[in-house]
Amino acid sequence: MRRTLLPFLVVPFLSFPCGAPAHDIPNDVTVQAFVKPEGAHLHLLVRVPLKAMRDVNFPERGPGYLDLARAGAMLSEAATLWIANFIEIYEGDARLPKPQIVATRISLPSDRSFISYEEALAHVAGPPLSNDTNVYWDQTMLDVLFEYPIQSEQSHFSIHPALARLGLRVVTVLRFLPASGGIRAFEFTGDPVVIRLDPRWHQTALRFVNLGFFHILDGTDHLLFLLCLVIPFRRLGALIPVVTAFTIAHSITLIASAYNLAPNFLWFPPLIETLIAISIVYMALENIAGGTTLQRRWIMAFGFGLVHGFGFSFALCESLQFAGSHLLTSLLSFNVGVELGQLLVLILLIPALQLLFRYAVAERMGTIILSALVAHTAWHWMLDRGHVLAQFRFEWPMLTAALLASALRWVMALLILGGLLWFLQKTFQRWAERAQGFDWKAFAGKFRLGVSSIARSVLSGHSQEGERGR
Repeated sequence: MRRTLLPFLVVPFLSFPCGAPAHDIPNDVTVQAFVKPEGAHLHLLVRVPLKAMRDVNFPERGPGYLDLARAGAMLSEAATLWIANFIEIYEGDARLPKPQIVATRISLPSDRSFISYEEALAHVAGPPLSNDTNVYWDQTMLDVLFEYPIQSEQSHFSIHPALARLGLRVVTVLRFLPASGGIRAFEFTGDPVVIRLDPRWHQTALRFVNLGFFHILDGTDHLLFLLCLVIPFRRLGALIPVVTAFTIAHSITLIASAYNLAPNFLWFPPLIETLIAISIVYMALENIAGGTTLQRRWIMAFGFGLVHGFGFSFALCESLQFAGSHLLTSLLSFNVGVELGQLLVLILLIPALQLLFRYAVAERMGTIILSALVAHTAWHWMLDRGHVLAQFRFEWPMLTAALLASALRWVMALLILGGLLWFLQKTFQRWAERAQGFDWKAFAGKFRLGVSSIARSVLSGHSQEGERGR
């Protein structure tokens, strides 16, 4: 009888709603922070939405208003649990100890004190909100002032803010105020790597070389463009002028974009992405048609390299905030990383294509098949990106003095590019003539004779020393 009644007793009990022990994970969380070294201490000011503190049940009153009087005693524990435990700050290579919580405050969403460090510091150190303030707990902000002991305010500092657990998407706006003056702003999503707030030039160079190297390996469109360059010319010597022209071209537009010389219209990035797809389609179709010459190929590589340089700048724009005061170093280092990635791709592609065309398919048939596959893929990219570009409404800009000055700069840039193209053409032409007129067989024979004569002299010298020793 008891076993028969047990299900009827358990089911109603399970059907009653019960309160969740923790709050839901918020979708979007914005964290604002200031870092400022002063004397023997480093101050860290942080503003976080209170709804991100999910394991803390803040006291309420009335119809769900936050009880500010009783919640004040819980703010330090919440700040330690959700903020201090997940922020690492380094002075040089040494990690700073756990911080001291100097002050905590509950703020309204309408509060604008975190516009500047001075206003935020005065707000956190000022009087708290009155307990008569009627505000729901999930509509407030938690402001915290942390203090770290440091050796010197002139040291090089780094920070690792692992605050992604505060929400599904966490955006951190960090501003560093060095002792030398000025302000450096950072904005990133999720958990970044260790951010060097005042990087040295070699640290910046290493970071951006690594960024450029892996960007070329992760960029499928750039890899397909390189494949189109390699397919008809499967010799590293023949590809030197082509890759050099491509490198010079994308370096020009990348540096120009970093110095705000590129157009800033909303339709410009989708236009560049569409042109990159068009460049791949064109190069693939040119491979299929055949008859392309080395001179024509490096000229086309130079022209399309200008377009790809803008594409590199879009990927680099968010990372330039980590360059500190070494903007030019970061750009040159990114280019070095890109070239190292391209060199690795060429070293792998050239032998693979040579083996494929030697043992698997005929050379002409293999060129057509591979180029057709690349063209098919890039064609779909071109249609998709063109559809995105068509959604933008193009309007002619108003004729102003600023527009005329910008147009004049671009005319001068085009003239410089034309002169550079002419110089490259003459240089590569002379290089090709010298390479063509050079007798490589005679050079190899003389080289072998020289090596053999040196070897004989070395062996005869050893034999004479051996006879003297006897």
